[in-house]
Amino acid sequence: MERAIVHMDLDTFFVSCERLQESKLNGIPVIIGGGDRGVVASCSYEARYFGVRSAMPIKMALKLCPDAKIIRGDYERYSKFSKEVTEIIQEKVPVLEKASIDEFYMDLSGMDQFFGCYQWTKEIAESVTKNTGLPISFALSTNKTVSKIGTGESKPVGRFEIPAKNINSFLNPLSIRKIPMVGEVTFQLLSRVGIRKIQTLAEMPVLVLQQMIGKNGAELWKKANGIDLNPVIPYSERKSLSKEHTFTNDTMDIFEIKRLISEMAESLAYQLRQEKWLTSTVVLKIRYANFDTETKQMKISYTSIDHTLARVALDLFEKLYTRRMRLRLVGLRFTNLVHGTYQMNLFEDSEELMNLYQAMDRMKNRFGKNALGRASGFELASG
Repeated sequence: MERAIVHMDLDTFFVSCERLQESKLNGIPVIIGGGDRGVVASCSYEARYFGVRSAMPIKMALKLCPDAKIIRGDYERYSKFSKEVTEIIQEKVPVLEKASIDEFYMDLSGMDQFFGCYQWTKEIAESVTKNTGLPISFALSTNKTVSKIGTGESKPVGRFEIPAKNINSFLNPLSIRKIPMVGEVTFQLLSRVGIRKIQTLAEMPVLVLQQMIGKNGAELWKKANGIDLNPVIPYSERKSLSKEHTFTNDTMDIFEIKRLISEMAESLAYQLRQEKWLTSTVVLKIRYANFDTETKQMKISYTSIDHTLARVALDLFEKLYTRRMRLRLVGLRFTNLVHGTYQMNLFEDSEELMNLYQAMDRMKNRFGKNALGRASGFELASG
């Protein structure tokens, strides 16, 4: 049975949410982001016309489009809209994967014998817009890669079907940048040897690609040829991430306790970014030697960055640890999670800080999560 895989993407999601709140934003350039040293989290098509794009420094965006309306953004509001859309789609499809706050995959394989898959998908998209007011685009094909590329090519408010027989003719003329796993480094590497179109990449020998870019060469070749067997993974919302440490000997060593809290915050923040989550609530737990257990929590703006989460966790410890007693256990939990592709708090963080965290994460992905970290989280060698 030929698979029927749909990719749906809410168009300029953050901007669309803001326009539902304020109709005066319709038809004008809008940039979602924060601070003069911040970066663009999202922007309207009117702003993109001037060359503005996501992750661009706000200052540069304003030089390109000085008349743009800057909005700081409300991730909690966007999360609520995302949840509404998820519930609408989930009621209508057999298998749903929520890839990010504004992006979904559906497996409709076999449903065409009851109802045309394209027509079914079209009605789902119309239902989303009717019930939420949010514009949404989709593409239907035989796998996730082709469907995702198709959605990008169909925007805004696109409806696209790419049958198996048309996959290669659809992909071949496109830039290799359109392949989801091709980042800037890979694009520059391939460009230097004249590989800029998907067709050229698809015709390359697999072994040559593997020699050029490593183990991902074979996977990249498959995607260029429209081959992707990855399944649609049923959606389930994670509630929280947590870590606990029980001391071998009960302790009052404040320096060591704070070091441990910093290390846990950094480790959990890295996990948030790898799984593409943001948290809005930090919970600290301590257990005294007499087994009395106390917790304290703080609500924060959605984020997944180490320094913010570590600072909040340490502040909670200062407020929570009020007895001069030894501690048996300390624990840290991040809860009220929302899914998103925005790995940093784009409404607050500078481009330099974003680049630093992305570089650190690449090093951890390559050499292990303990390969590097903040000095405050490392245990100092004695002697």
